[in-house]
Amino acid sequence: MVTGLIGKKVGMTQLFAQDGTVQPATVLKAGPCVVAQVKTVDRDGYEAVQLGFVDARPTRENKATVGHFKKAGVPPVRIRREVSVKPGGDPLKAGDQVNVSMFADGERVDVIGTSRGKGFQGVVKRHHFAGGRATHGSMFHRAPGSIGASSYPSRVVKGMRMAGHMGDGQVTVRNLRVLQVDAEHNLLLVEGAVPGGPNSVVVIRKAIAAKAIKVAQVEPVKKKGKK
Repeated sequence: MVTGLIGKKVGMTQLFAQDGTVQPATVLKAGPCVVAQVKTVDRDGYEAVQLGFVDARPTRENKATVGHFKKAGVPPVRIRREVSVKPGGDPLKAGDQVNVSMFADGERVDVIGTSRGKGFQGVVKRHHFAGGRATHGSMFHRAPGSIGASSYPSRVVKGMRMAGHMGDGQVTVRNLRVLQVDAEHNLLLVEGAVPGGPNSVVVIRKAIAAKAIKVAQVEPVKKKGKK
């Protein structure tokens, strides 16, 4: 059984529950995806499938990639990702289609995407440094300070928090609750925010360590007075 599929971030909206509470939600265009390759333990050493996101946007591929999709019997697709496979269910083969119906309302999912790029940033914004005094003449407002000792070890140790490139990296948001599944339009609404901007590519998979859904319990009101 395949554990996830490829999608695109459409945008954010809000849903109203039956009790009137507002739930922020992210709209994802999840699939449909086609299986371009099946990897097995005997041939590849592990079990997985390579999925291709079916998109109307045309793609230009080289001869090797065209032959790869021709072998699977599917048209070339521009967006491809590899997802793991769990034992159980009907085995997938090249050419099969995977859609959003694999998820259900209330299920927990993990969303993997690329965060928004913010360019070169200093330590205050990148690592939330407090900075120096803001008084007149301090000359030390947003500087990082010392980055190492002089005598020992006489070098900058690995992992030192410094200014540099911020964002534009892979981010995984775990245990998001599925609020609504629209199989007709291949849409998936999940609670909360996911990394990336509109039209960014994400991978939606079943939660690895799903948390139990907490249900609020209302305690009966104790009446004052004589028993």
